[in-house]
Amino acid sequence: MNKNDIANIRKQFKLDNYLLKIREIFNVYVKKESGEIYHQISQPFQMLEQEAQELFLTNFKKVLTGQLDAKLFELKFQRDVEDSTQMILFDGIQTDSPDEWQEYMLKIVEKMFAHAVYEFDTVVTFIRGEYQKPSKKRNADSEEGGDDEVYSSEFILCSLNKTDQPKKALLFDYIEKEFKPNHAVDPIINLTSPLTGFLFPAFNENSADVNHILYHGGNQPSASFIEEVLNCEEIITAEEDKDSFEQILKIVMGDEVDSKVISNVYEEIDKIVQENAESEEVEAPMLDSRDIERILEVSGVDDVDTAKVEHAFKSVVDDANYEIKATNVLPKSIKINTKVADLSIDPTELKNIQYITYNGKRCLLIEIDEDVVVEGFKLETRTL
Repeated sequence: MNKNDIANIRKQFKLDNYLLKIREIFNVYVKKESGEIYHQISQPFQMLEQEAQELFLTNFKKVLTGQLDAKLFELKFQRDVEDSTQMILFDGIQTDSPDEWQEYMLKIVEKMFAHAVYEFDTVVTFIRGEYQKPSKKRNADSEEGGDDEVYSSEFILCSLNKTDQPKKALLFDYIEKEFKPNHAVDPIINLTSPLTGFLFPAFNENSADVNHILYHGGNQPSASFIEEVLNCEEIITAEEDKDSFEQILKIVMGDEVDSKVISNVYEEIDKIVQENAESEEVEAPMLDSRDIERILEVSGVDDVDTAKVEHAFKSVVDDANYEIKATNVLPKSIKINTKVADLSIDPTELKNIQYITYNGKRCLLIEIDEDVVVEGFKLETRTL
């Protein structure tokens, strides 16, 4: 799934939306440490009070929120796995029996807590429903398109949420006109920050892909959850891709490099990303050793050759066929931190910065086109 696919389905999670019909919601309350199921309940989503529906819809959107390869990951299911989660979810979508649906979801809950131990009670929520997407936009002149023809797919979404104990508070009773302590003991389900979750199947443009699942890793993706619960192949995070790319560059170029060269490198990668977006390719652009060699050559790096880049590639990733996702290595901004000032600039603007020595002192020289205003005063220009 790309960010557009995710955004399209995320925005459908709203009240009374005919394009996304949530049929059932299944909540499972699990006790801390023991992993024992304390309570479970399945019911039609529309039977919930409107306020509860809104809280859950916000939670489901959170599961589908985050940067790809950082918080959200499209995972591929492993093959030939006994009692695979892929088949459990597929059977859960297909069954018409509410009892079977619950049994399938409880199998996944059992996998979740087979090895994981939490210091707080948790609630696992499953929903299943139907996601519809118009095949084409409505034509204002002919009034064709829109809802006349839609792509339709069944789906299951899961979220795992922690519970918090209510805080002690002092209340004011409007009826009795007196202050009194809050004696609430019911745990609060934290629906604003899901610990983890997933959407099955993955959606690529207008088709469902049952061989992949969209996983929400929260603040830190869990390798054990990916492999043992979801039975999926291991992932490479955006941070790992970025680190690998930087190590390869250091081996090829050395630790010291001209700012223009680095700027050129990022400009070339940005071109690749933009060309991929303009061509509306489904797959994200990837960089292998030959791509990196070409990028370094056109960026002005000296003494670049195939053997040198391949050696750097293998020494870092240990796989000659490995490819780095271009979007993972292209930073939104580059931060330069010094004792005097902290700067944040676009990576393609690095060419406008020079690190120089002036009168025996190290200086950052920044080329700009506009006047500099400090606290409402325009600074005078000096010529060196």
